[in-house]
Amino acid sequence: MKNDKATGKKVAYLGIFASLAILCGYIETLIPFPFGIPGMKLGLANIMTVTILYLFGTKEAAAVSAVRILVVSMLFGSLYSMLYSLAGAVLSLIMMLLMKKVKRFSITGVSISGGIAHNIGQIFVAVLVVSEIRLTSYIPFLIISGAVTGLLNGIISGILVQRLQNTGMTNGVEGYL
Repeated sequence: MKNDKATGKKVAYLGIFASLAILCGYIETLIPFPFGIPGMKLGLANIMTVTILYLFGTKEAAAVSAVRILVVSMLFGSLYSMLYSLAGAVLSLIMMLLMKKVKRFSITGVSISGGIAHNIGQIFVAVLVVSEIRLTSYIPFLIISGAVTGLLNGIISGILVQRLQNTGMTNGVEGYL
């Protein structure tokens, strides 16, 4: 019975986080990014991914990220945007998991590494899709933007994780994780 309650609680929270990630993805489609570099975004949905990674774990962060990419791409994007987002999200999650396991990096440092990895993953997919190696010239700018957005998103994620842990949100779920 306890596991059923914990499972239900966990699914409910992950549903809320998935909804928030989708909302963040939608909000990003409304915000013009005037720097003229393709693929440069705020990465607001990464706030949810980092938060879930710290509160629940890798599988849960990957699942919510996949749901977000699928829904946002179907509603507001295209097959190509799904491909770019998926490549960025996979590389980002792998990098964040590795950085988190090292235990030398704060949640903000983990988020920064994820932001940078996400942009690099997307640029390599773009190179493959359009067969244009010169797109790699954007990498320095995307590293900077990934670091800046990763920093901001990491700060927000850190605040969220701390506040949600302080509210006891994961009570009853931790034993199940």
